[in-house]
Amino acid sequence: MKIKLLLVILLCLACHASIVDAQKPVTEHKPDVSDKALITKDAPDAKKSTSPQAKPSPAVKQYTIEQFMDTTRLGGSSFSADEKSILFHSNKSGIFNVYTIPVSGGAPKQLTTSTKESTYAVSYFPADARFLYRYDKGGNENEHLYLRELNGTERDLTPGDKTKANFLVWSHDRKSFFFSTNARDARYFDIFEMSIADLKPALIYQDETGYDFGAISNDKQFIAFGKAGGSTADSDVYLYNTATREMKHITPHEGDVANSPEAFDPQSKYLYFLSNEGGEFMYIARYHLKDGKRDIVEKTPWDVSYTFFSHNGKYRVVATNEDARTKIKIYEEATGKLVPLPALPEGDITGVNISPAETEMAFYHDGSRSPANLYLYDFATKKVSRLTDSLNPQINAADLVDSSVVRYKSFDGMEIPAILYKPHDASAQNKVPALVRVHGGPGGQARMPYSASVQFLVNHGYAVLDVNNRGSSGYGKTFFTADDGKHGREPLWDCVEAKKYLASLGYVDASKIGIMGGSYGGYMVLAALAFKPEEFGVGVDIFGVSNWVRTLQSIPAYWEAQRKSLYKEIGDPTTQLELLKEISPLFHADKITKPLIVLQGANDPRVIKPESDEIVDAIKKKKGVVEYVVFDNEGHGFTKKANEIRAYKAILDFLDKYLKGNSSTIAASGP
Repeated sequence: MKIKLLLVILLCLACHASIVDAQKPVTEHKPDVSDKALITKDAPDAKKSTSPQAKPSPAVKQYTIEQFMDTTRLGGSSFSADEKSILFHSNKSGIFNVYTIPVSGGAPKQLTTSTKESTYAVSYFPADARFLYRYDKGGNENEHLYLRELNGTERDLTPGDKTKANFLVWSHDRKSFFFSTNARDARYFDIFEMSIADLKPALIYQDETGYDFGAISNDKQFIAFGKAGGSTADSDVYLYNTATREMKHITPHEGDVANSPEAFDPQSKYLYFLSNEGGEFMYIARYHLKDGKRDIVEKTPWDVSYTFFSHNGKYRVVATNEDARTKIKIYEEATGKLVPLPALPEGDITGVNISPAETEMAFYHDGSRSPANLYLYDFATKKVSRLTDSLNPQINAADLVDSSVVRYKSFDGMEIPAILYKPHDASAQNKVPALVRVHGGPGGQARMPYSASVQFLVNHGYAVLDVNNRGSSGYGKTFFTADDGKHGREPLWDCVEAKKYLASLGYVDASKIGIMGGSYGGYMVLAALAFKPEEFGVGVDIFGVSNWVRTLQSIPAYWEAQRKSLYKEIGDPTTQLELLKEISPLFHADKITKPLIVLQGANDPRVIKPESDEIVDAIKKKKGVVEYVVFDNEGHGFTKKANEIRAYKAILDFLDKYLKGNSSTIAASGP
């Protein structure tokens, strides 16, 4: 299943600029259903969020997009050598830069001063205040690893105009680190070790096949790799012996089974990996390096997202994806007992990073009304400290809304989970317009935590239903694969049923429901307007695919390892050309009659600009209503506050005019 999640990385909206990496910390490991109207236990009528200031105020204040985007986005964490400060990144300056903050609290100190490229923290050096960070050029996603010297100068450790580099992990002795680049062959990533002493890279493994790095043992004898199979639901684990140079396949199986390497134990006796062999959900398994035996370590009724060890193995962290929320457990390895976690408001704990001395834990926490903040937890004293305050102080959290998990039946009876946001003033007497929101992927997931863009729209009077259509991750293998080869049809029909669900709510104006989404979600917007032209009042397409033929033919070279499974998921342009044309909105643009706004990054390497240019031109030629907003300094997502402000102001203005205003006559006659 994890291979399909790679497609989420490939095609999701703004993945490289996510607020918090939900995976294990990059400094220690690899970088981060019922009736139609059934509402789960998290619904507003059953269980209120305990986010800060969650009690609704008598009169809800409306905020500008500038105020919403003045909330700070954060990510990453790395302890300094003396463990007295934490390195992280923040967009407080209007663009992401690297900051440091004392573990005792205080004001963050900005360490990089980029005004052009968003810059992300990777790690402090183990013995001094130097640090690694990363950035690309204009959103082209060819990130390099940079070293910040003690005197403030910058050094590119992975040069090359077309090179893409990835930090992997520090060696256990902390005298070197491992990284990968595609400098030799754009299709594949070779693995190098760089010594701190001389900063010279040494080749460890040259890839000619398309393996994905998973983990390296503390004794450096073994490297675990993942490899895509024939479909997005099929993947394997391979074990490479660095001394004998033997590559061993350790997860042979029949049919579609997902396997993913996670971590070696500190004594280099076992490889822990995830698998869904024999079941619906990913569980933790363990491979014995000495004799090849295999154990099941832990199963849950949800997907395990990851597991990893603290530096010397005192703790093991497990994360599960439970109904669009991340749940964390920490085990004390010596006893197998669960470590008590701090009492926090309802929300997600993500980005867990245990200090090398294993005395403290840095993590992020966020909820529906509360954006991610960086916290510190002391294992001995059980003291928890919040180190940042992300929400713009001008915004009262009581004016924001709780999200709730709902489920509805689709056209064929399949139960579809979704996240519902209801404006405070919505009622049977005050019906509001609504939006069906579609996540990126395919294979992504709508999730519960804070979204500034969603809260902005809800604050301005729009109900939002964030849909986990079939094919979304987090709900088992069968649901995950239910969209394979069916794009433009069944997953889209789930979104049409989402509209019907919204219309059934007593506080939604059934005549004013639109659809919006980014990346694959943008494709779903275009597909809805082209293939179900009478269903939605408007469409909001953010970096969406309009022509699958071109997109699949122009994928970046470094997607080579996933090419086969991507073709199985969507269609093969060499053998299924007619199918791809059939499901590509560009070839059916004449059917689009409802107003559309399109947003596009000029440097997007995933959904290239012609995807948006041509759908806009096709609609203009038939005198349709279409607005087009291009961002010259962005790629596949927003990394700059100014662009986020411009984007969502344009979206709200468009929605107020064509959906809330319901300008059907304008839509019919054209501009």
